[in-house]
Amino acid sequence: MPERDPQQSDEHEGSSTFVPVDPFEIVVFGATGDLARRKLLPSLYHRYCDGQIPDNSRIIGVSRTELTREAFVALVRDAYAEFEDAENWKPDCFEAFAEMLDYVALDVMSDGDDWARLDETLGPKSDLIRIFYLAMPPKLYVRIAEGLDKAGLAHAESRVVLEKPLGRDFASADAINAGVGRVFDENRIYRIDHYLGKETVQNLMVLRFGNILLEPLWNSRAIEHIEITVAETLGVNGRGAYYDASGALRDMVQNHLLQLLCLTTMEPPASIDADDLRTEKIKVLRALRPVTAANVAETTVRAQYTKGRIDGVPVDDYLADADTVESGTESFVAIRTEIENWRWAGVPIYMRSGKRMATRRSEIVIQFRPVPHSIFPGETNLDANKLVIRLQPDEAVTLWMEIKEPGAGGLRLKTLPLNLSYADNFAVRYPDAYERLLMDVVRGNLSLFMRRDEVEAAWHWVDGIIDAWAETQQRLSLYPAGEDGPDAARFMLEQHGDHWADAS
Repeated sequence: MPERDPQQSDEHEGSSTFVPVDPFEIVVFGATGDLARRKLLPSLYHRYCDGQIPDNSRIIGVSRTELTREAFVALVRDAYAEFEDAENWKPDCFEAFAEMLDYVALDVMSDGDDWARLDETLGPKSDLIRIFYLAMPPKLYVRIAEGLDKAGLAHAESRVVLEKPLGRDFASADAINAGVGRVFDENRIYRIDHYLGKETVQNLMVLRFGNILLEPLWNSRAIEHIEITVAETLGVNGRGAYYDASGALRDMVQNHLLQLLCLTTMEPPASIDADDLRTEKIKVLRALRPVTAANVAETTVRAQYTKGRIDGVPVDDYLADADTVESGTESFVAIRTEIENWRWAGVPIYMRSGKRMATRRSEIVIQFRPVPHSIFPGETNLDANKLVIRLQPDEAVTLWMEIKEPGAGGLRLKTLPLNLSYADNFAVRYPDAYERLLMDVVRGNLSLFMRRDEVEAAWHWVDGIIDAWAETQQRLSLYPAGEDGPDAARFMLEQHGDHWADAS
């Protein structure tokens, strides 16, 4: 067996220690699909090469495609070459990793023989942790859960992972939760949002609750407004059918952005245990000011990209990317809201997400209030402090502060950043979001996964926006690809004296 190279060195030197998990078997439904090839299977390979996955674990791919085990191993190898950096490839380690791989062709809509083949591949019921990862359309989740139950595969040590988006609205999410819940107890259901596995997202809790410096200022007395931006330069290529039936609000706001908002604004939990954390997040969702037909026009912007240029390269409009001749689906959404509680009363919260924007970035901006009075001659308008928590492309935490410019000739102030860059301070490769979350499923750690009532509270709020858009027939704005959304999104902030933080 080729020797693996776990990274285990002193944390003060900026490296990571990967603690091995217990042996497990994971069944990946949709194993030939985009998510499995891009993220799930490479993530398991990385965790194995870092010594975190024991050799007696098993990884079983499932899809309708007829493949031999050897063809599936080749598919995994080819996917890594297509989507991952060549510098992280270790041929000897892959050969050992491939020993854990197996494959079963299964149509989840069938009964009998297909499920029996999966049962046969898994073998006699064992005491291994068993994980079913459903990298499939959510409309199939209940059917798969029922198939597993009927085949006797969902034993007491089994867990199920559900990918987002969980439904299209509250009613469909409730039906999925109820159907899966008939087979798996709530504490065995892992509703995954990969944003919660990012280093910087998790660091939010440490920044707030592990440092005395920030928490006393984390309220309406010191913070002027909060921005959350998730911008993509990509269009909807290859996802047109799904995306046109979904849109930016359902695809991004209901899960990613609201999760970031909850972690940014929640009250200190009693502990980092799953239920303590998730209970505090639900309080935020329930305190969000509702969007109704009466206020939707002034608190939301929906838009769609037209032809433009990304990095100097011409790109098509939304209709061409989605392969449709007409569409009222938004590829961009911006929302102004507030959290109606004592900590945050009166603090505007701005969220935006869009495709074909000027830069690819995900960040949280905490805009502090300006000092009440400048004592410095000639410096009447000091820049207010700003904390920028960047999730991608390069994870970092930056605090913008006023300092004195060096040199003679008078007192001159300059705004400069105190910068914590993960790439600069942690020299080794650290796991991406899916790697971390997959290992948390094996450990049984639910803290970074959504509870049923949390998902449903998010849908309640988003349904209000969807209903208000429909009732008022809110106009769809347009913006050229390569720009940061439509003018209407900028005006929404300017009428309150605010502006979006730029990419710099």
